Amino acid sequence: MAEPRGAVDLRITADRRIGGPYSAGAALVGELAREAAAERSDLLAAYDIELRAVAPDLGDLVPARRVTLVERVERKERVLVPAARRTLRVANGVAEFVREWLRASGRPRTVVLEGFAEADLADVELFTVLRRRVDTALLTVRTDDGAVPELPGDELSPDEHAARADDLEASGLVGPRLGIVLHHRDRAGDPVRAAASYAYAVGWCLNHGCHDAAAELGVRGIAHADPEEHPDGDPAVWWELVHATAMALSALHREDEAERLLNRARASTDSAVWHSTIAYSLAMLAVRHHDPARRDLTAALAWTNTAIAICGLLPDRAERAIKLGFDLNGRALVESRRGRDDEALRFVQEALDLAGRDLAPDAQPVHRMVLLANRATVLDRLGRTGDALRDWTAVIDADPVHPDYYIDRGNLLLRLGRVDEAVADYETAMAAGPPFPEPYFNRSEARFAGGDLDGALADLDHALELDPGFAEARTNRAGLLVALGRNDEARADCTAGLVHRPGDAHLLSVLGQIEAAEGHGDRARDAFDQALGHDPTLAAAWASRGVLAYETGDAEAAVRDLTRALDLGEDAAVLFNRAVVLAALGRSPEARDDLVRARDLAPGDPDIEKALADLG
Repeated sequence: MAEPRGAVDLRITADRRIGGPYSAGAALVGELAREAAAERSDLLAAYDIELRAVAPDLGDLVPARRVTLVERVERKERVLVPAARRTLRVANGVAEFVREWLRASGRPRTVVLEGFAEADLADVELFTVLRRRVDTALLTVRTDDGAVPELPGDELSPDEHAARADDLEASGLVGPRLGIVLHHRDRAGDPVRAAASYAYAVGWCLNHGCHDAAAELGVRGIAHADPEEHPDGDPAVWWELVHATAMALSALHREDEAERLLNRARASTDSAVWHSTIAYSLAMLAVRHHDPARRDLTAALAWTNTAIAICGLLPDRAERAIKLGFDLNGRALVESRRGRDDEALRFVQEALDLAGRDLAPDAQPVHRMVLLANRATVLDRLGRTGDALRDWTAVIDADPVHPDYYIDRGNLLLRLGRVDEAVADYETAMAAGPPFPEPYFNRSEARFAGGDLDGALADLDHALELDPGFAEARTNRAGLLVALGRNDEARADCTAGLVHRPGDAHLLSVLGQIEAAEGHGDRARDAFDQALGHDPTLAAAWASRGVLAYETGDAEAAVRDLTRALDLGEDAAVLFNRAVVLAALGRSPEARDDLVRARDLAPGDPDIEKALADLG
């Protein structure tokens, strides 16, 4: 039953047909941001990216403090498309702003969402996060299950619809252009104007990671721009809609739909540039398909070769440098997936050389940054860590407020043993953009390696608060809880994780550790067996099963399992454990060899030194 009108603080519409993907979010954020502006402008500054993304019509009320390189270049140069999880980052930032402001103001709120059946998935996600992360003592969210209001239609003439759309676009507001303007354009009888309006909306949604909205609106917009149905339309607008829609569909793992759309476009144009882009896009669908079984490296290689061949014929040097560089970069990805990193490096370098030769020094900074980041990744895989580190630093210098690159550099620094620098990068990533779990997850690993178990646990807790579906964080937290003797909590993590990812080998391995710690040898062995059945390359499961075998009296089986673990990668702890078993079997020379190697990997470890001394 709907709440009485006087019993709530705020009734807002969630109908995406009115205000786009954040119809409800924009209304709530707008209300609270206007209140906070007078008393807590620091909060607006702290969450500027998130507030401006959800409520773009706040304008100067929330000045842009963190502006990425992508946002500073022209729209046509924005070659980076936000990942599908971008909206979750934004939602978490909004939740933190709402929580902090409501605490500071001392004014709890109740919000009733009308038309929630028509809400975009970005709004659904936002209010799901608000319900999860903001205490109900501060914010209560309800949905009104009443009928969704009808939008103006039959009572207006086509000219009146057109006039309404024109007025709303002239207002300069973004929200209406993502929703109600499109409703009016659909009914105004002018497909050319409608296509242009849709192109704006789809581009905005794609650039802000609202891929569901971009895909839905893109399909509708293409119908207005279809060159066969509307030969007087603008081909450039049609292509803009096709390309953006295909990218949105790909981000949503709807590769089959994206491929059908691109193939239809191939049959509708003779533009060399567009054909090259289509070939590149089809290659990326083949190499990046979300289902590993459907990735087709041969098809991807063929499509990148087609794209490169077409681009090589483009007469304009600058256009060729950009397009051909993009396609060479795509070929590099295919070569990496084929296990040919030397070839991948050659193609990325060729793209960088092309940009350096045929583009003005300051032209296409995002394109150059992406190429540098990809070169850093390949150099790292080739073991050229010094060169990779220099490239990551250059990438960060190009865009100091892009958080993901700090994660990449931090991970490399951590592997190089430069822990303090790695942690500094993770903490910079935490502040550079909207909240996301990866920097906390990675800092937890650094803290764990340094013996700070409480700090590591706190980081994993926060990572899972930001994203309860982050499987690796849940696995690590379960393992850490086992190490701390908090088996009930660890078991709860394993149970929750296995509901979402049945057969997850890492979670099953941790579950085996719990069973072993509680003295349930048979159940522990069954869990390890299941883990290895799902992933026979999981060294931790082999090692844990080996320890269990030794503890239950089967030393020979223990040696076999521990050896399998070491075949998958050297580890000081596993070498130590195998040495213990070998010594118990009277194989002292082999035990000594294991301990000497363990000491090389973990110099100064007192347990290893004692074991060596005990062997005499």
